[in-house]
Amino acid sequence: MQEEPVSVMPIMNMVSGLWVSQTLVTAHERDVFGRFAKRPGMTSAQLADEMGLEERPVEQLVTACAGLGLLERDGEGYRNTPMTDRYLLRGGEDYVGGWVEIVSRHDYPGWLRLGEALRTNRPTAWDSERRDSLFDDENPVVVESFWEGMSAISRPTARALADAVDLSGDLSLLDVGGGGGAYAIELSRAYPSLRATIFDLPFVCDLTRKKVEQAGFGNRISFAAGDFFTDQLPSDQDVVLLSMILHDWDVDQCKSILRSCYEALAPGGRLLISELLVADTKDGPLDATLMSLSMLVETFGRNYTGAEYRDWLLETGFTDVEIRPFAAPAANGVVVARKP
Repeated sequence: MQEEPVSVMPIMNMVSGLWVSQTLVTAHERDVFGRFAKRPGMTSAQLADEMGLEERPVEQLVTACAGLGLLERDGEGYRNTPMTDRYLLRGGEDYVGGWVEIVSRHDYPGWLRLGEALRTNRPTAWDSERRDSLFDDENPVVVESFWEGMSAISRPTARALADAVDLSGDLSLLDVGGGGGAYAIELSRAYPSLRATIFDLPFVCDLTRKKVEQAGFGNRISFAAGDFFTDQLPSDQDVVLLSMILHDWDVDQCKSILRSCYEALAPGGRLLISELLVADTKDGPLDATLMSLSMLVETFGRNYTGAEYRDWLLETGFTDVEIRPFAAPAANGVVVARKP
């Protein structure tokens, strides 16, 4: 029996990945989806006239968006798909355009220098020679877009986390590095008895405070400003959360953060590590492995395996370590550990 030939199409799809991302980014930047939300059924010619551009390039952009499932035909014209209306319209509750913006402005330039990051073992998405950290209050991309983008993918992930871990018996939660407030807000919404504290850099707390107040949780979510490498975390916590934090740092720094979290917990308290976990066999899943490679161009960290977290947690003194998988944009599971 003749074997089926190995298809070249997966490689072709990989090569065209940049085409796909730039179609989305450009359409979002030009507010194509917002325009169709206001005038569904527009033709490419009408959209071009509204945008003040020639019809040929606009038609090409529109047909590519339709091919990607971002637009669909509506008579002679087009309209947004339900997915686009839900996730790509500014001001919507589930808007993820902030993530599109931060990836476009911050990540993509670094990824285009991936070979340099591989050669130097240093980030290429920011100038690590001139700044002590990416998370700098003088970095305009960080101040203007980073926490908005992170909130966009954190909201649905926080909802998935709320279903994966029962916090109904807990009264206090410390969200370490919780800038943007998405996790504290969503977990407080899911568990009315919970009171949360967001620990982050002073300027991040200032940026986040407005979001907490707008969400109506100003009386249940407080702030503690500091640096988790130099300042003590607020103590006697029922739950400490690390969400998308540890992948930013190297192994020794991760262990230092875990020790601080251990000290912050009350006896019997739990630590939650919500991350895109790399498989113990280090051959997937794709979202976690690509995020790990993204850490090469963005940080000095990487995405770690569940087994690595388990070893570090036991070494720190935690017990009852377990991994609970779930599916979400910013995590594929949570590592849960208890302080004796």
